[in-house]
Amino acid sequence: MNDCLFCKIVKGEIPSSKVYEDDKVLAFHDIDKKAPVHVLIIPKKHVDSIAALEATDFDTVAHIMRVAQKLAEELGLSDGFRLVANTGKDGGQTVNHLHFHLLGGRSLGWPPG
Repeated sequence: MNDCLFCKIVKGEIPSSKVYEDDKVLAFHDIDKKAPVHVLIIPKKHVDSIAALEATDFDTVAHIMRVAQKLAEELGLSDGFRLVANTGKDGGQTVNHLHFHLLGGRSLGWPPG
């Protein structure tokens, strides 16, 4: 996906404020923060959304959960956090590359929007 914003970030074509990177995922601070801590965790492999996941992608999603847990601890979110993956237009997804929002640092209301 040559025009995918997150693929360009993975390739280093667009700078990001990285907080974690390994061979499968990249995590960086969201430029449009919705909480004091707002990190995006993305697979390096392009997948449009949760709805587009294939069986071979689920190991990466499990890895993202481990990364989210590690980052929440490192970023001081011991009082709680929210991990969100918006899917599709009605779900609020604005970038068609699977990504998880790690949000915390304040009390998060419900419902979210």
